[in-house]
Amino acid sequence: MPRLAESAHTGHPWRIHEFTSDFAVEDVWSFRTPGAGPDDFPAMLAAMRTAGSLTHQPRAVRFLFALRWRIGALLGWDTPAAGVGRRVASLRDRLPADLRDAPRGPDSDGMPLKAVYETGTEAARELANKTVHTVMHLAWTRGGNGDHELRMAVLVKPNGWFGRLYLTVIAPFRYLVVYPALTRQWERAWLAR
Repeated sequence: MPRLAESAHTGHPWRIHEFTSDFAVEDVWSFRTPGAGPDDFPAMLAAMRTAGSLTHQPRAVRFLFALRWRIGALLGWDTPAAGVGRRVASLRDRLPADLRDAPRGPDSDGMPLKAVYETGTEAARELANKTVHTVMHLAWTRGGNGDHELRMAVLVKPNGWFGRLYLTVIAPFRYLVVYPALTRQWERAWLAR
């Protein structure tokens, strides 16, 4: 899984750009999907939902997420008042009519990120708490080898200085533990679909 330059996200005409200009691109990653074609994005999303959830992640990843949610509960970071629709408006409120009226994709109790929209080549999910408002953008595009691949961009809007500090503190855990494990899981999900 290579980490990509910001331009791999910003240089593509995805719909997400229409309503996230006030978010910063935090990370951009690509995931291998050998043999994938232009119409396989729904199959990839289905494979991820089946085999790529947090409960299927390695113990270290589950531990880090459990620790984060425990600290968040103790410090009140994740209260409903800090979330989408309360502290910040949902990105759904910004969607153009065609995206707002289209199916948005399923939500799951096991996934803290909630669906914003889903098309044949893009999906966006969001989460807000006292530290950040974040968007996970998944997109389907042609890779360097001619196959299509999954790209994930993480867009963030930190909540003040504390949000910026939080993002700095968690960065090593994302790069060294979470993203490598997520990559292995999502790529295996594609192969096993």
